[in-house]
Amino acid sequence: MSFLRRLDQRALLLLLLAGLMLLAGSLEGRFFTVANLLNVLRQSSIIGVVSLGMTVVILTGGIDLSVGSVLALSSLVAASAAKSGLPAPLAWGCALAAGAALGWVNGLFTARLRLPPFIATLGMMGLARGLSFIYTGGAPITGFPPAFRLPGAGVVAGLPVPAIIFGAAFVAVYALLERCPWGEYVRNTGSNPTAAWGSGLDVPGTVARAYLLSGLLASLAGLMLTGRLDSAQPGAGVGYEFGAIAAVVLGGTSFSGGTGTLSGTLLGVLIMGVLENGMNLLNVNPLSEQLVKGLVIAAALAAHGGLGRRGRVEG
Repeated sequence: MSFLRRLDQRALLLLLLAGLMLLAGSLEGRFFTVANLLNVLRQSSIIGVVSLGMTVVILTGGIDLSVGSVLALSSLVAASAAKSGLPAPLAWGCALAAGAALGWVNGLFTARLRLPPFIATLGMMGLARGLSFIYTGGAPITGFPPAFRLPGAGVVAGLPVPAIIFGAAFVAVYALLERCPWGEYVRNTGSNPTAAWGSGLDVPGTVARAYLLSGLLASLAGLMLTGRLDSAQPGAGVGYEFGAIAAVVLGGTSFSGGTGTLSGTLLGVLIMGVLENGMNLLNVNPLSEQLVKGLVIAAALAAHGGLGRRGRVEG
């Protein structure tokens, strides 16, 4: 019955996505143009990459509130490296190393020192954001060579490079979760950490690697955002943690851990992207945007809850 329940959830998300697209297209003819659909992919890809890492963390029963701040700090590290004359690939490597290190610290405090994930990552959120502002004195770093901007502004065979990166990241994380034993370790840790301990799983190691992956993907998203804007800003990524959490939970991943799929997260990201793009095209007041997005998420979560209760009764 759990398979049927997941199938129902995905069907619900697909219907919601199709309905939003049809509604946006009927209200604004520009929505279904190729240029706009590619723009939806480009806009969704950055938060999508962050959401992949958030999915893994939530599957372990945790949460990562620091992704936006990690994104900002790691992108500033890469921007400084590029400005100092390092080739683009080395500058990107600096960002990824910084993001992985910050994620590892989150994992250390959460898994090894057993701090609550909310507290540990909230502390990292403030620390990384503060370091970002201290590092630049609050000023952005701008003006990068075209090669450095490729992750956010490039186009290959008519497709935006951010969408290609998101697709590649999705495949990589999917392989980890669905084709490698580590995926079972992650779900078992989130479902019942005590039982996972008893079966000999390295629970702290599994949790620590989940946070490291989240930090790594946040830094990758930072490279995409910096390339798109041609600017690395200490205030970048504010609110991204909530956007990622919304997409993950909208996609059916349980906050209690152990249950969820990357395909659901993908649909959640696309739903949020279509919703935001449609409201931008319709010139909806930004204050009303938040209200509409909140109502859509609340309705979807209520529907998920109904499906879950029905599944438990039928099971």
